[in-house]
Amino acid sequence: MNRSEGSAQSSTTTDTAGAQGGWSLARATTIVVAFALVATSCTYTAIALAPTIPPNAEASTIMAADGAELLTLHAGENRTEISLEIVPVHVQNAIVAIEDRRFWTHIGIDLRSILRALRRNIDEGDIVEGGSTITQQFVKNAIIGTDRTLDRKIEEASLAIQVERQYTKEEILEFYLNTVYFGAGAYGIEAAAQVYFGVTASDLTVGQGALLAGLVKAPSTFDPFVNPQGALDRRSLVLQAMVDEDYLTNSEASAWNNGDLVLKAPDPEDHYEGAYFVEEVKRFMLEHVAFGRTYEERARLLFTGGLTIETTLDPALQTGAEAAVNLVLSDPQADPNSAVVTIDPATGYVLAMVGGRDFFGGAPASKFNLATQAARPSGSSFKPLVLAAAIEEGISTSQEYSAPANIEIPITNDIWEVENYGGSAGETVNLVEATVRSYNTAYAQLMMDVGPADAVAVARDLGVSAPLQAIPSAVLGANDVSPLDMTVAYATFANRGVRNDPVYVTRVTGPDGEVIYQYDPSPLRAIDRSTADEVTAVLQQVISRGTGVRARIGRPVAGKTGTGQNWGDAWFVGYTPDLVTGVWVGYAEGQIPMVPPQTRIRVTGGTWPAEIWQLYMTAALAEVPIVDFTFAELDAEPDSETGSESAASAGATAGPTTTIPGELVRDVVGMQSELASEILTRAGFVVVENSVPDDQYPPGIVASQTPTGESIVETGAEIVINVANGQKVRRVPDVLGESAEVATARLRAAGYEVDLIDEVESDPRAAELRQGQVWKVDPGTGAALVPGETVAIWINPT
Repeated sequence: MNRSEGSAQSSTTTDTAGAQGGWSLARATTIVVAFALVATSCTYTAIALAPTIPPNAEASTIMAADGAELLTLHAGENRTEISLEIVPVHVQNAIVAIEDRRFWTHIGIDLRSILRALRRNIDEGDIVEGGSTITQQFVKNAIIGTDRTLDRKIEEASLAIQVERQYTKEEILEFYLNTVYFGAGAYGIEAAAQVYFGVTASDLTVGQGALLAGLVKAPSTFDPFVNPQGALDRRSLVLQAMVDEDYLTNSEASAWNNGDLVLKAPDPEDHYEGAYFVEEVKRFMLEHVAFGRTYEERARLLFTGGLTIETTLDPALQTGAEAAVNLVLSDPQADPNSAVVTIDPATGYVLAMVGGRDFFGGAPASKFNLATQAARPSGSSFKPLVLAAAIEEGISTSQEYSAPANIEIPITNDIWEVENYGGSAGETVNLVEATVRSYNTAYAQLMMDVGPADAVAVARDLGVSAPLQAIPSAVLGANDVSPLDMTVAYATFANRGVRNDPVYVTRVTGPDGEVIYQYDPSPLRAIDRSTADEVTAVLQQVISRGTGVRARIGRPVAGKTGTGQNWGDAWFVGYTPDLVTGVWVGYAEGQIPMVPPQTRIRVTGGTWPAEIWQLYMTAALAEVPIVDFTFAELDAEPDSETGSESAASAGATAGPTTTIPGELVRDVVGMQSELASEILTRAGFVVVENSVPDDQYPPGIVASQTPTGESIVETGAEIVINVANGQKVRRVPDVLGESAEVATARLRAAGYEVDLIDEVESDPRAAELRQGQVWKVDPGTGAALVPGETVAIWINPT
């Protein structure tokens, strides 16, 4: 039945003859099923249909960890019943085309769909498909519930036949459009039109109607606020279905398909704190079987069940995270986006989450959560996960590898070409130095020793849930992962090898106070405690003297930077014993190189991500007592998971397979001078304290030490700690990638002499791409250097 715009809407009853014509095409099996359903339907009397919200519907409330109200989900405000005459015919056609294309001719059940579903259910050995018509869907949602059992499906089908006998097709479609759930708390087409587009149902365009029709199957999956591309793809499918049913021409569908997705801008009064976090809470509630067997049941409970949902969000930390992002990325029109996740490593509680710049901005992608839904290359921030895998296999952190500027490694039927960032190079370095300097070439060799499959397996154990390819380049962050995944993995390091999966909701109670859900911790030992401690000790040096120096906060910190290919992504993930925070910076639209003139600076993990982390964590921990990391060599108590004693003699940073003569010097750079002195004195060393100028640390913080951390010295040896006194020193600016003229001008402006060396870098392709640009600097970027000294820069010839 072709219902075009302007066609009369008659009170047509069921077209039995048309239905019987369809039956002639069905097989004998279908006829038997149909007779059984019709026979069953005869036992029912007249049915009164009143599409209303369940009785005693109450609003649900989402609470922060401190008891503050985050959001009230208002029951009953998102349903308005309207007459079918008000709903544009093209909206009706969109629903029919995608949900039940034979709606106008069947008798309440679609025999062809039943046969198809029957075949699939037999193949699966369970009720996985119901072949439901619009009439059956209405019966299920408004009358009998959503249990997926054979008895319930038979009851649903027989009731659908009964409904078709009592009501016209138009009445049934009106009932359906007033009760079906479109997501975002919107029951019925009128509420959906207002929620998503800010218009009444009567004003819906063809494109808007097609998008709403596409939501019915899976409102959460195709939510245009959260998944705009998925919603557009689904809209395309609906428009094509309308073409197939002759409701639209191909040219009309194409025109609507090319239309932009313009959604309703949120009302400022609807703004609420921690919006990206709140959306994850909703997602949890709508996906967890504790709240209903089907999506519809869970949605009804969430929006009308009068629930009190207690969450893990810390409002103060949330405010601090957002403020840090806004301070560093101060130009919302030009600067990239950022995602931030903070987790309590001891519990897995997600304490703060920044998923984008402006959740309430109104743009289609504004509600896309970059912290949980975006997956991007992690760069070198993935290296500690491979380091953990290596230590688990018995490879010591004292193991040495060559670290040339570039290297070629044979792999199956190919050559893997690897180069270090900025052309940096070392001769032979151990794994501590390879991590501190983030040498790609050394880690590439380590990956081949560990094996990609084993490395990826450990990453999964640590908490990376994204699909990971077991390929050599995984060590350099080739796989796409989310900021949440990386934060969970580092939280496992902070929790000494025990993983806690991320937690958003701790308890849910009903309107009478009955507990519907209570979070039950299930910690899992992912790696040995000594392995986690060893990784932490190495990552402390990344902060104290490596690529993460901008993340120093005056207390023990461990972490790692990461920079994606062509500067398209930048990461910093770091932790104290108390908190773990992951920061990602990049463009939501894709991997756009974050280099001038696109950005104000060349963005790496050690720049904006580390700066956001430093600002945020300094404030977050301001009132928290300074706590040092606990290491295996200082801990002889039995492991709570294994009952065995931890390694006490080898030293966490020396590697579990290595016995070292003498005493291992702890790395105390970045600590308060009093704490550093206490640690070193307790270890049997004589501490000498000097006051020095330093532009990286606040006064009273250890800026450097001699001998350096991880050195092996005699018991009772003298350790010199240089404590920042508040005076500043000059450092070599970052001129990698600049032209000779610009680099020279910047270095001279900083007070340095410049030695230009025209020399081509060893990688021909890189040299061609970087003609006329600086590819090496000595002393390196960030090195402390007295004005008047000379900085050598190497330039690729043009």
